[in-house]
Amino acid sequence: MKSICTAAVVALLMAGTASAETIGVSMQSFDNNFQTLLRQGLDARAAEVNGVNLQIEDAQTDISKQRSQVDNFIASGVDAIIMTLADTSAAPGISEAAKKAGIPLVYLNLEPENLGQLPDKQAYVGSKETDSGRLGAEAACALLKKKGKAGDAQAYILMGDLAHQASRDRTSSVKETLAAGDCKGVTIADEQSAAWTRTNAMDLTTNWITAGRPIDVIFANNDEMAIGAIQALKAAGTSMEDVIVVGIDATQDALAAMAAGDLDVTVFQNAKGQSASAVDAAVALAQGKNVEKTVWVPFELVTPENMDQYSQKN
Repeated sequence: MKSICTAAVVALLMAGTASAETIGVSMQSFDNNFQTLLRQGLDARAAEVNGVNLQIEDAQTDISKQRSQVDNFIASGVDAIIMTLADTSAAPGISEAAKKAGIPLVYLNLEPENLGQLPDKQAYVGSKETDSGRLGAEAACALLKKKGKAGDAQAYILMGDLAHQASRDRTSSVKETLAAGDCKGVTIADEQSAAWTRTNAMDLTTNWITAGRPIDVIFANNDEMAIGAIQALKAAGTSMEDVIVVGIDATQDALAAMAAGDLDVTVFQNAKGQSASAVDAAVALAQGKNVEKTVWVPFELVTPENMDQYSQKN
């Protein structure tokens, strides 16, 4: 699988996009903060490309509803489909349906289970999830070393939806990075799914606090859960100087939390870059052009030292 920067994808796929295409889009959830950024990015890119019309539907995290949306797109004869999966394990069946219908399909952001066996006229646009976990864990380890806690810290992991490969990859890469480096003495005291949401993360963190066990670092699979953890810690009267909190996505809310001194680390996931590349890939496939099976948009580490660079990126 080849890595391509977003700018190169845009240059490659923009040629010959003058004809009208209708692209059916099924989003995992309109309520999810990062999915909202992706949807806005899709709209923005479509507005830049002459003749592209998006029909965007909300799957509301329901795979049955999402499959029905895909079937409706196929029945209506859309020129291509873009989707962020409600359940990544559903991808093989969805890929087969699109293949039989001869309709190009682009998976966006959430890696499909069949990534290595995508049929012709299908592609995936996203970021290497293991990179996000690694970058966050490396930065947290450096902070633990400064505190003199690299050898005996107690860490907790707030996982996303367990049906998503992103959640599994981000979690495993945090563990592997800690185990292989100067922080191999760090103990993962617990890991629980908060399903990407702020409220669930706040409840889980409250439970950990109530249990009375020390908390030195919390790794959250996304910023929403990191913010939920911060809210729980502050509600319990915990000084944020005593706990390292790590998120992923570099959303505007997360950057505000970092500016306030509450969030220590996040990892920028380029929603605009992913969305633009997905639209370009869908248009190119609809026009019978070849695109790479996998388009990687890199993650970037964000800390208080460089956070100002990311305030307008998503």
